Amino acid sequence: MKRTLLIIKPDAVKRNLAGEILKRIIDAGFKILGMKMMWLDKDEGARFYEIHKGKDFYEWLVNFISSGPIVVCCLGAEDAPQKLRTVVGATDPKKAAVGTIRNLFGTSVGENVVHASAPDEDPEREIKFFFSEKEIFNY
Repeated sequence: MKRTLLIIKPDAVKRNLAGEILKRIIDAGFKILGMKMMWLDKDEGARFYEIHKGKDFYEWLVNFISSGPIVVCCLGAEDAPQKLRTVVGATDPKKAAVGTIRNLFGTSVGENVVHASAPDEDPEREIKFFFSEKEIFNY
């Protein structure tokens, strides 16, 4: 089993979609290994999204992720990072495959309800940003 990170973003939490998103994740075969609700400040948002520093959407992204509470989940499954990206769909909800989380619930490229670790980046770095090893349960 591999691990990956899912963030249910402020737009989804505000719209009370966290439960529905988590149900779809579990139904897709993921195990929740760790989960917490929190509110990032701008410094934490900037550190989390530092990989995008210098891009034109960076400031907007930092402001958005720190605009309200988020639900952060460490998930486990076979090939978890790639599988999660398939379940959540493309960043642009209009281009996301029918039935994916972003297709169903996203309203724009920015407000697309979830963040899923990119398989080609470092899901473990993102997991460690939010969780200590004792907060993750491998069962």
